[in-house]
Amino acid sequence: MADRQVKEMAEDVEAPIFDTTAFTTPPHLSQANVAIVTSASLHHADQDDFAPNDTGFRVLDGKRRDYQTGHWSPNFDSVGFASDINTIIPLDRLDELASQGTIGRVSDSHLSYAGNQFDLTAIRMDSGPAGATLLKKQGVDVVLLTPV
Repeated sequence: MADRQVKEMAEDVEAPIFDTTAFTTPPHLSQANVAIVTSASLHHADQDDFAPNDTGFRVLDGKRRDYQTGHWSPNFDSVGFASDINTIIPLDRLDELASQGTIGRVSDSHLSYAGNQFDLTAIRMDSGPAGATLLKKQGVDVVLLTPV
């Protein structure tokens, strides 16, 4: 499918409007536990790849660097990821910020979703809150979103 066709399919998708939004006041960044949530369909080699319309998430081990991307769209340019995984999941940069004291620590776990979705209902109502709950239970204070 050409990029033009994908844009045409997505141009009428309306962004959800929420009556209220969830927000908490995190600790100062120098005290915060930071996790990454990406829409790059990343997974480890020993995890299931993302299938079309997969609205679940994969828990990524922040100590590993064997990430694979499961994007099946021909419109996804994987050159940046192939050259430097930090373009999608900037764990090395977060490790640097933690060693400098800019952030408190880097979470041991991070989340990945498949970003090429047209119906976000299941993510908004199910896997999104489930992922947030998991990260909250692990003491994550701040999430860095890396949309792809």
